[in-house]
Amino acid sequence: MGVFDWTRRGVLGAATGAVLAMGAGLPAAAQTPPGVLVVGQIAEPKALDPAAVTAVNDFRILMNVYDGLVRYKSGTLEVEPALATGWDISEDGTEYTFALREGVKFHDGSAFDAEAVKFNFDRMLKDDHPYHDTGPFPLAFFFSSVEEVTVIDPLTVKFKLSAPYAPFLSNLAYPTGLIVSPAAVAKYGADFGRNPSGTGPFKFAEWRSNEAVVVEANADYWDGAPSLDAVVYRPITDANTRTAEMLAGGIDLMVEVPPVALSQFQGDRFTVSEQAGPHLWFLILNAKEGPFADKRVRQAANYAVNKEALVDNVLEGTAAVAAGPTPPAFAWAYDETVQPYPYDPEKAKALIAEAGVDGAELTFYVTEGGSGMLDPIAMGTAIQADLEAVGFDVKIETYEWNTFLGRVNPGLEGKADMAEMAWMTNDPDTLPYLALRTEAWPDKGGFNSGYYSNPKVDELLDAARVSTSQDERAALYKQMQQIVHDDAPWVFVANWKQNAVTSDKVANFELQPSFFLLLKDVVKN
Repeated sequence: MGVFDWTRRGVLGAATGAVLAMGAGLPAAAQTPPGVLVVGQIAEPKALDPAAVTAVNDFRILMNVYDGLVRYKSGTLEVEPALATGWDISEDGTEYTFALREGVKFHDGSAFDAEAVKFNFDRMLKDDHPYHDTGPFPLAFFFSSVEEVTVIDPLTVKFKLSAPYAPFLSNLAYPTGLIVSPAAVAKYGADFGRNPSGTGPFKFAEWRSNEAVVVEANADYWDGAPSLDAVVYRPITDANTRTAEMLAGGIDLMVEVPPVALSQFQGDRFTVSEQAGPHLWFLILNAKEGPFADKRVRQAANYAVNKEALVDNVLEGTAAVAAGPTPPAFAWAYDETVQPYPYDPEKAKALIAEAGVDGAELTFYVTEGGSGMLDPIAMGTAIQADLEAVGFDVKIETYEWNTFLGRVNPGLEGKADMAEMAWMTNDPDTLPYLALRTEAWPDKGGFNSGYYSNPKVDELLDAARVSTSQDERAALYKQMQQIVHDDAPWVFVANWKQNAVTSDKVANFELQPSFFLLLKDVVKN
């Protein structure tokens, strides 16, 4: 337990001492100990229960504490074995049988086996499960096709699906599919999210609210012990403060570097990493009530926002203008014929006049920072100016990330006309299925916070997820993109290339197209 005590008492003090050192004009060298990686996160995690969270900010911690049955192969979104050593799929695509890895234990010492797998999915999917009240489970949609999980023997488990479901294996590799300790859930109940136990390369040590989450090496990890002794995740919401701490040596790894700050990390002291991935930054429009209930006004907003200027000037060229709801990173499903709305304020004004909403007042929710949010305050201010230039009266309300999600995810009805949002996804099914279907309205448990509804889109998305032909799925997704582009339930803004910066003390770090931080093989001198 020496690492645990040293991590808590020594590392946190060293990590938080960087700001004081800067203020006193002291040199920033050796601010963090060898073997301990201090990560500058963009926000406090909401919870450390993978079934209960939705933000990549939280996933960056969880992917190092837990494993799933499968995982993404490094550098790809292709699935490979993890806690499962292999699997068989029935001819009709409705049964998946997994062979499980032998001898794996959770961090609390309890055994990983088929019963643990069944517990995890029953807990999430069955209302009558004794621990279903330890939720909520906002991404249970990922596994809505699962009818039953059956224990064949201690090392074999079978999933029965209601219909073929193409993204199933990919969703199992997503954080919602990570396997938690049933014993820990039984012990902590609804507080499990503050007392996590998984099978991953790092074990939970401590969570000091608004200060740090600390994890330590799992020396008995089934895939080999990690190179680091510990990782400290520090929530530093303000990007400028995060940048200053990175420059001063108070943190070793910084995610989501503001584009304007990238130039400060040139030279031998730092390495900047970039990685394209399936990301979309957009504005949710309230299609249920207010001005944006009219398609013409939603289209007007897309014409009014100068997305090229946002990408070039605010984001310093670190993104591309988005054309629709599907990121181009999903090349096989992306419709290249769908073009971004051009910047055309006169067209926007004409549509606004035609709809009779000139001068309409808009409430716009903006966040201080969050997963993939791309300089949200600066973006929000620029968007406000563009919308006011075509005749709207826009009032911005700014919130901290988790507060922001608490206001947006339950729906904009009665609260706001528009809100910033960003998604990083693992399959072309994920974002539209969870955020554009009628059955994904917030009161039905989804993330369609603007209450968009189009029966044809619903039909296409339902058909695409049960098709076993990738070509057929691609054709369905392309039809969906064309309809959604025209309906304009969102303002499609940008597809981002994620970035991170590491100090010269850090080696073996790679960004992943999944947007997760995988730290098992990272070395810190």
